Amino acid sequence: MFEKDLLAGKRILVTGGGSGLGAAMGRRFIELGAELIICGRRLELLEATATQMRSELSGKVSVARCDIRDGGAVDAMMDQIWREAPIDVLVNNAAATFLAQTEHLSFRAADAILGPTLHGTMYCTLAAGKRWIEGRHNGVVLSILSTSTITGRAFTVPSAMAKSAILAMTKSLAVEWGPKGVRTVAIAPGAFPTPGASGQLRPEGRGESWAHRNPLGRAGEHSELANLASFLISDQAGYINGEMVVQDGGSHLRSSGAEDLLQWTDAQWQKQREGRTKG
Repeated sequence: MFEKDLLAGKRILVTGGGSGLGAAMGRRFIELGAELIICGRRLELLEATATQMRSELSGKVSVARCDIRDGGAVDAMMDQIWREAPIDVLVNNAAATFLAQTEHLSFRAADAILGPTLHGTMYCTLAAGKRWIEGRHNGVVLSILSTSTITGRAFTVPSAMAKSAILAMTKSLAVEWGPKGVRTVAIAPGAFPTPGASGQLRPEGRGESWAHRNPLGRAGEHSELANLASFLISDQAGYINGEMVVQDGGSHLRSSGAEDLLQWTDAQWQKQREGRTKG
């Protein structure tokens, strides 16, 4: 479907790029000719992923250990990256979430979600945008959101709040930064199962009938998200700005994705809280 050199010459930073959807997108970017930088908190995971990518894809991949919840650390990472060359694309992929009855959330638990999902995304976007604008370098920001930005979502309220705020940022910066050569776009994925997300959002006791409730009767394939991301950050999508593309098989037209949890018992919620504390 894509030209092999669709992303040739692009230098791309993916937050949370060591696993899951971040790694899937990164692999596709390399296949299409990009140079990849993956960042995250776990250096061993980043290095293992980068080594595998280099071996299998023969692309240029580097790693940057960074806790994006720390604005100073983000600035230091961007300084280090820019010493070699500016990036052309920032993919805001890193996020956190878990199921919880909102009235039982502590401030600390809420911050554990808002920190990487909202603040980290904002810090990375500001750090990249500032450098692009000062250097008169065109750039693209792609943020991975969710359909909770459309429907809201019970029991993952901090995440829904954070993703909705990032959508507002995407639309606002499209107007403010568009004239300066910076595009902002977003994807709202539906169910694209990964070990990390499934463990948090599909615990024991929560059925698998959600997949059959999707109008297409299935979950998404990682390659489908990676291909959409590749198009949106490419020059072929150069006239798309400030928009969020929904990729969920039409699921949000039927359900917000949380209705089954309304039937959970107090005992099920207690087990969920205990499991999160142990984890």
